[in-house]
Amino acid sequence: MAHDDVVRAAGGVISRRNERGEVEVLLVHRPHHGDWSFPKGKREPGETDEECALREVWEETGLRCALTSELPPVSYRDGQGRQKTVRYWTMTADGDAEARNEIDAVRWLGIPAAASLLSYRGDRELLAGFAALPPLRAQGNS
Repeated sequence: MAHDDVVRAAGGVISRRNERGEVEVLLVHRPHHGDWSFPKGKREPGETDEECALREVWEETGLRCALTSELPPVSYRDGQGRQKTVRYWTMTADGDAEARNEIDAVRWLGIPAAASLLSYRGDRELLAGFAALPPLRAQGNS
């Protein structure tokens, strides 16, 4: 497979503080895959990774977000055996998330609960990287 055949995607780790002041992240459930993950999707022609991340989050959750810090990318083989690389950013949002398009559920969870629910090792590693950020950056309030 040529390097150009890498599937490019982008998404976000969206965080907020709950009423107790604890950091929560937003996970989405994709019934077609039967998994819990972070909102993400494939880049469209002519779109930057940043534009893709914001569009995919909006399409899947209805949230208009702002990018904060970039997290390390996640790479893996997709269901069709292609190499896929996903770039992620920490994000902040206004409003309430809702399941939309190919998503049938959204959940705000604390870091330990999110780590337990995430379906993929790469997403758990991404979450660990997010959790290791300085608190104000992890909240997206820098």
